[in-house]
Amino acid sequence: MTEITWEEPFCAEGNSCFRIGTDADGNAFIAIAGQEDTYLTDTREALSTLIRDIKAGKADHLL
Repeated sequence: MTEITWEEPFCAEGNSCFRIGTDADGNAFIAIAGQEDTYLTDTREALSTLIRDIKAGKADHLL
């Protein structure tokens, strides 16, 4: 099993809280707070790109 170091949960108004984590192999993880056993994983670079794109509004059409 992968040893994941989770950050504190991030919660937006009216939305589910999520957590970002990393492991010693350079992978990044994102999960809903309280459901860390079910996560999405990719490289740290890919997760950083995802977060930057969301902040830039590139995923607004999904809301």
